[in-house]
Amino acid sequence: MDPRVREHAAVLVDDCMDVAAEDDVIVIAPSVADDLVVALHERLGELGAHPLTLWNDSTALRAYFRAMDPADFRLPEHELAAMEAADVVIMIGGSENVAETSDVAPETMSARSRAREPVFNTRVEKRWVITQHPAPGNAQKAEMSTDAYADFVYDAVNKDWEAQREFQAQMVQLLEEGEEVRIVSGDTTDLTMSIAGMHGENDAGTANMPAGEAFTVPRPESVEGEVLFDKPLLRQGRELTDVSLTFEDGRVVDYDAAEHVDLLEATLDTDEGARSLGELGIGMNRDIDRFTYNMLFDEKMGDTVHLALGDAIDDCVPEGTTANESAIHVDMIVDMSEDSRIEIDGEVVQQNGTFVFEQ
Repeated sequence: MDPRVREHAAVLVDDCMDVAAEDDVIVIAPSVADDLVVALHERLGELGAHPLTLWNDSTALRAYFRAMDPADFRLPEHELAAMEAADVVIMIGGSENVAETSDVAPETMSARSRAREPVFNTRVEKRWVITQHPAPGNAQKAEMSTDAYADFVYDAVNKDWEAQREFQAQMVQLLEEGEEVRIVSGDTTDLTMSIAGMHGENDAGTANMPAGEAFTVPRPESVEGEVLFDKPLLRQGRELTDVSLTFEDGRVVDYDAAEHVDLLEATLDTDEGARSLGELGIGMNRDIDRFTYNMLFDEKMGDTVHLALGDAIDDCVPEGTTANESAIHVDMIVDMSEDSRIEIDGEVVQQNGTFVFEQ
């Protein structure tokens, strides 16, 4: 086994989740990540914790989804019971074929998301982390050799997270103190939103690994303007490109994409909250320096902003404050490296990818 796999497992168990002997741990993983699953079990065993592995096989899921009538989806009570009993949830990405579910109807996937919403809501209340195993399907989509992709993944995971936290804290403070954000990129994006009273959060190695962003939640009714997501989104095995959204009173009133508009439409129609934003994130990880069609990495790239349709991140929402609710949380990315700026309360805090505190 590559020694970096055991190092990755230790980062997840010890640094991200701080697992102890009394913890019941769910590991959700594809079979292609079995080395990391083995390393996780080894480390959990050393601590005396109790793991349960749920295999997430995309080929099996494709067969199930294509056979399933969308009207027959219901809450999976057994999965909910397992999630309720868990203390920690570790989710691992990795694929032999990133397009395995590309021929599943979008309406089927939306129906499943609605049925599983209580599972999702329970999971986010736990200590949880999402990570990536360097699988060949992901390497191929990134146009990298498997070995080069492994180097890319482990370089992004194994870094000085305390230094990264201090760097990002400067942006988090601006979000904490600000009331209105404006995002401008070329002639295609000019979007404003209120973040008044919302918390800024520092993603530096807990819920995401790799981490590397500052984020907050917009007040759902405040979002106005147009945005073009000029980085592709790989969703349900399909590539959504040049997604454009127009917001009025916080809701998407017009939309388009270069292809797979049906998938975009089904996503927006998932439920009432799917047409509003649940996150504003600002990428700040300079070690993620290339686009790889993997949102866990791509949304952390320096010189990017991402916005998420759907469910708001609870940690950013003060008690008693209304925020968006949905069965989905779908991130999409704007390249901010050229002819772009982020303003907070009228002051430019990033110009063409460079933050004011980097100058």
